[in-house]
Amino acid sequence: MDFEAVNWLAVIAAAVVAWLFGAAWYMGLSKPWLKAAKLDPATMKKSPLPFVISFIAELIMAYIMALVVGAMTGGEPTLLAGLVFGFVLWLGFVATTLSANHRYQNFGWDLTLIDGGHWLGVLLIIGVVIGWFGAAAT
Repeated sequence: MDFEAVNWLAVIAAAVVAWLFGAAWYMGLSKPWLKAAKLDPATMKKSPLPFVISFIAELIMAYIMALVVGAMTGGEPTLLAGLVFGFVLWLGFVATTLSANHRYQNFGWDLTLIDGGHWLGVLLIIGVVIGWFGAAAT
């Protein structure tokens, strides 16, 4: 795996688009998400920190996706490869982790579906952007 052969423009673009998707996703599903997460907006502390952490997490995810897709495609990422790897990584790691964690935390499947749908969208978007931009210019 070549840690230097990463298209950084693709990584940054993927993280930005994924973060914007997340903002739209949770704005549209804010009421059902708050109910499913058992949160009261009146008692929640307002802070920009979760938004910053989300962007950093998506930047790391985009970097890892670029490495994985690049390694698995011989250094020539494609849109389809990004889409497939986005789905497979979501299914193998995110869907399974959320399903288990939410059961231990005594949350309902509604929270799992909302959060899982968000992360599926994020990983598909990241994969598509990484694949669409292709390999780093040499």
